[in-house]
Amino acid sequence: MMQIPFLSLKDITQRHAEEIHDAVRRVVDSGWYLQGAENVEFERRYAEYINVENAVGCANGLDALMLILRAYKEQGVLTEGDEVIVPANTYIASILAITENGLTPVLVEPDVNTYQIDDSMIESALTPRTKAVMIVHLYGQCAYTGKIGEICKRYGLKLIEDNAQAHGCLFGEKRTGALGDAAGHSFYPGKNLGAFGDGGMVTTDDAELAETVRVLSNYGSSKKYVFRYQGRNSRLDEIQAAILGVKLKYLDTDNDLRKRIARKYIEGIKNPRIVLPNVPNWNANVFHIFPILVEKRDILQTYLLNKNIQTLIHYPIPPHKQECYKMWNGLSFPITEKIHREELSLPISPTLSDEQARYVIDVLNSWED
Repeated sequence: MMQIPFLSLKDITQRHAEEIHDAVRRVVDSGWYLQGAENVEFERRYAEYINVENAVGCANGLDALMLILRAYKEQGVLTEGDEVIVPANTYIASILAITENGLTPVLVEPDVNTYQIDDSMIESALTPRTKAVMIVHLYGQCAYTGKIGEICKRYGLKLIEDNAQAHGCLFGEKRTGALGDAAGHSFYPGKNLGAFGDGGMVTTDDAELAETVRVLSNYGSSKKYVFRYQGRNSRLDEIQAAILGVKLKYLDTDNDLRKRIARKYIEGIKNPRIVLPNVPNWNANVFHIFPILVEKRDILQTYLLNKNIQTLIHYPIPPHKQECYKMWNGLSFPITEKIHREELSLPISPTLSDEQARYVIDVLNSWED
């Protein structure tokens, strides 16, 4: 019987193994492992790819978001207790970045058709303390809309993108990561652009913000042993930067391969029990995740596992039901809760073959619960 892993990082790496080995060897031979030439070059190339003026490497995607908000606090743009609009159905990192900075998340439901923040609900959630909107390009789909941009402009709100899952995604001619005032990116190994460990990036056209982020990420220091801020240690190491530099060359091709599988799923899955993603614009989705909704999600997941198809759930418990935010446990977000209760992620990657995709489709179509 065919074996279908959710994601084989080994297979993804193997396609460019020689280039990656050369990149790692180059760093090892250089004797320079932090804040060196590899970081400088990858930051330059990533900024060019996103089409922004500044890119600043950091330790991970959570830190990228935290550093953006912290930098705005240091600049006086944000102050303790200010409110940040954020989707209720996001991964918890988006919200952790807000609360870690002493700011207040205001949760807004997603659109049930796109799973992205519902732009029709943002304005009613605003208060005099609202200072920013954080959109999350969840599952690899662009969350930005013209209405969100207009609201932020009209009320003078900072627009921050959580671009952890959408490397290479487009809104018109612009890439996600260049749509707002600043964006946080994650290079966790399983992302569309993944490192061999943790890694992150802040992108922005705001030179002052970029410099503040860079200083904060280096203990608060721009000059050795002189500390402007009470900073943190959050730096992208040279080996990860070198590996990411190799993989960046293939990102658009890999995203196209993901879209190829997604098209096969959408055209081939006919089981009426399964709700497929709504894809109004194929350029605005890079399919980091291929989410389906199923009322009997856990039964289907077990059925697929018995057929040697590995799936994951993104995510089983919404942020407002987590123990760490127990003060929110009594809140009700019905659309968010439905998505978290029914979502199941099918295998999708640049190395998934047509034969494997066909097998997944056939197994799903034969499921009768």
